[in-house]
Amino acid sequence: MGARGRDLFSDPANGWAGCTNGSSTPRRPESNCGQVYASMVVSKKIHMSHVPFFHSFSVARLVFGTLSSMILHGATVESRAADVATVGRPVRVVSFSFRAGQPLDEIALRIDAEGAKGVDLVILPETWRGQNDRSLEPMDGPTVQALAKLAKKHHTYIVSPIDCERGGCRFNTAVVLDRAGQIVGSYDKAFPYWSEFDHAQKVQPGRSAPVIQTDFGKLGLAICFDVNFPEVWQRLADAGAELVAWSSAYSAGTHLQAYALLHHFYIMTSTSAGDCQAYDLTGERILDERSDGIHISHLTLDLDRGIYHTNFNEEKKAALLKEHADEVRQVKWLEREQWFVLQALKPGVSARGLARQYGLEDLRSYISRSRKSIDAMRGWNFSAGEEK
Repeated sequence: MGARGRDLFSDPANGWAGCTNGSSTPRRPESNCGQVYASMVVSKKIHMSHVPFFHSFSVARLVFGTLSSMILHGATVESRAADVATVGRPVRVVSFSFRAGQPLDEIALRIDAEGAKGVDLVILPETWRGQNDRSLEPMDGPTVQALAKLAKKHHTYIVSPIDCERGGCRFNTAVVLDRAGQIVGSYDKAFPYWSEFDHAQKVQPGRSAPVIQTDFGKLGLAICFDVNFPEVWQRLADAGAELVAWSSAYSAGTHLQAYALLHHFYIMTSTSAGDCQAYDLTGERILDERSDGIHISHLTLDLDRGIYHTNFNEEKKAALLKEHADEVRQVKWLEREQWFVLQALKPGVSARGLARQYGLEDLRSYISRSRKSIDAMRGWNFSAGEEK
């Protein structure tokens, strides 16, 4: 795949991408072109905008300098490393995938190593410490305490599902730690799997699908069997989720792709199946990796990219692109869907912000407004069923 086919701005995986399985050799199963383009960048043979992704942390750090301990503020990033300028709203995500029951100390060591390279969000698999008669712990139990120290040390968010005991009840809970190591939110699995009701102390279904406000954007959470229930994902979309972290015992595959396609948020997985997938806000699968043992995937997502329908937006888009040609460009056009994607080209510029300034309505908002308006003309809510 050449640079023209998938360049830095048309590929949401721009930044760094690849996986490690305990060895020193990263890989990307879909393609080896990352190594080719990365070497071209280092040797300054092509412009940065022609690089589809970086094949490993080492190349990314060669090009951009030290990226550790970055603090995101909207569309700009301040770093302890001086003069590091970023484009858009990049979020560096690390996903772990491994069978449940790995020792806490071992996983903590791996997170510590990844954190030292610079990361904004770490995602861990569903109840990765197990779900049995001995695995129950409170929200502030040993798992969260150990991870809180790492979140604070490396200035990163961490999502960790635990077998949680709270208020005398048992929940399958994803805990979110912020960059200071504080719990900033949690999600109780809304639809536990059937075997979770077989425990002596049954897992209780969650009652909400919260979206967590982070300094890089709005983070949604879902767990495993939730993938079968569209209402969970609709709630996340209605609450404005930009990225959904899905921790699970299995992979789900194209089922997740459907939600990314319908709701236009990024989805990144962390599973006990040893694999990781990621989906773009267009529904395109942009990462699919697997390895044995403790699998680690890396991906940078630009949460400032925006997707729009051409309806009512074409003239506004034309004006924006004409007056800001050196700051924003259309990076994807989906002809059959009549959708387009805008992305910033320069540091300090927000593609989404400029789109709002020019009156463009993003695709999710357009569909939501259309639903509400047509329901109002109908006189009842179609999704709730026919009026009695």
